[in-house]
Amino acid sequence: MIQLTRLNQKPITFNSDLIKFVENAPDTVITLISGEKFIVLESVDTIVGRVVEFRRRLLDGLVFNGLSSTTQQVLPRQERRHRLDGPEQED
Repeated sequence: MIQLTRLNQKPITFNSDLIKFVENAPDTVITLISGEKFIVLESVDTIVGRVVEFRRRLLDGLVFNGLSSTTQQVLPRQERRHRLDGPEQED
């Protein structure tokens, strides 16, 4: 969830997964996947930054706390690929 500001200076919180797109026209307009539109004070760059930061915090939580399933582990990309494809074969 990200918090933004309506034109009347009141805060509004968005589920970033429901944002379809954000545009400057000349105000910043957020369109949700439902088709609802909201005008906010923040710029497109600020909104994108907040979404990225929110998702980064979520992913950091997964890595720090482990995945919700006890049978899976968080592995480095190289090790995941090795486990999925099997050991590399030499020619």
